[in-house]
Amino acid sequence: MDFNMKKLASDAGIFFTRAVQFTEEKFGQAEKTELDAHFENLLARADSTKNWTEKILRQTEVLLQPNPSARVEEFLYEKLDRKVPSRVTNGELLAQYMSEAASELGPTTPYGKTLIKVAEAEKRLGAAERDFIHTASINFLTPLRNFLEGDWKTISKERRLLQNRRLDLDACKARLKKAKAAEAKATSEQELRIAQTEFDRQAEVTRLLLEGISSTHANHLRCLHEFVESQTTYYAQCYRHMLDLQKQLGRFPGTFVGTTEPASPPLSSTSPTTTAATMPVEPSMAGMAPSGETALCLEEVAPPASGTRKARVLYDYEAADSSELALLADELITVYSLPGMDPDWLIGERGNKKGKVPVTYLELLS
Repeated sequence: MDFNMKKLASDAGIFFTRAVQFTEEKFGQAEKTELDAHFENLLARADSTKNWTEKILRQTEVLLQPNPSARVEEFLYEKLDRKVPSRVTNGELLAQYMSEAASELGPTTPYGKTLIKVAEAEKRLGAAERDFIHTASINFLTPLRNFLEGDWKTISKERRLLQNRRLDLDACKARLKKAKAAEAKATSEQELRIAQTEFDRQAEVTRLLLEGISSTHANHLRCLHEFVESQTTYYAQCYRHMLDLQKQLGRFPGTFVGTTEPASPPLSSTSPTTTAATMPVEPSMAGMAPSGETALCLEEVAPPASGTRKARVLYDYEAADSSELALLADELITVYSLPGMDPDWLIGERGNKKGKVPVTYLELLS
């Protein structure tokens, strides 16, 4: 008990001495040992690294999970060291609603068929998003969080200890200046040497930790590359899924709207890092003749002997090239099929105009 009281009294005395030294420094009544310029630069770089890592971490979390309530829930699960429950993505939820709508509104109607196709695509998009979130969390968020909760806490602890050692050192210097008697001076000099040794030792420990920030930057750089690769893969998958959906719906874009750039090389299935800048542009009708030749052939083609049918246009349709016929909602056109044609397409006639039309945009009347 006596030992504990003595230690408590000693600790209280040290704390009081540091508080006095700190207060006098703030009022300019005491000298302060300054760190060298290199050390100050290391401190500034460490603080900047910590601040920007926090901002990047938080905003990446927002990117991966825009719902703040969901982020709070995931944070609590992590703090409780429990597995975060699987969450349905927005794309998967939309796919579910579209499938249910198709079942209720009629899966055999043009609208119902299209809902089913879009639902399947949205489900694939949701699965791709889930994979992206999982990969980005492991390869990017986890290393950033480990730095803030591990290395940075160690650095902060050693910096606080260095600050205390510096206050002890400057307090010893102040006592030495005030000492008058020879015995008091000798005691103060001895305390100063001990304080200087402890300060130098702690400064070296802290300096080594601060220089380790360079390794942190190298590790975060590697993680950033992995994040970019996972994001590139994700958007490439989304593009392919939507391109497949366009083909199923009968829309075959020759180029992106508003661009005059030539078509890019095909996507590589083995190198996700090259997909970001090489999104392919599919031809208007793969496997068919060029649009000029097709348009010429269509003008010469006569309706088949089996006859024609009338159809009502359900939605506006903009022709992708000269081989297709532009449509306006609610208009009536004459349609028929030719031998060897894709079943998703028909030949449509309006007056003296003729061209291919997608079946999903039509309601056959007779």
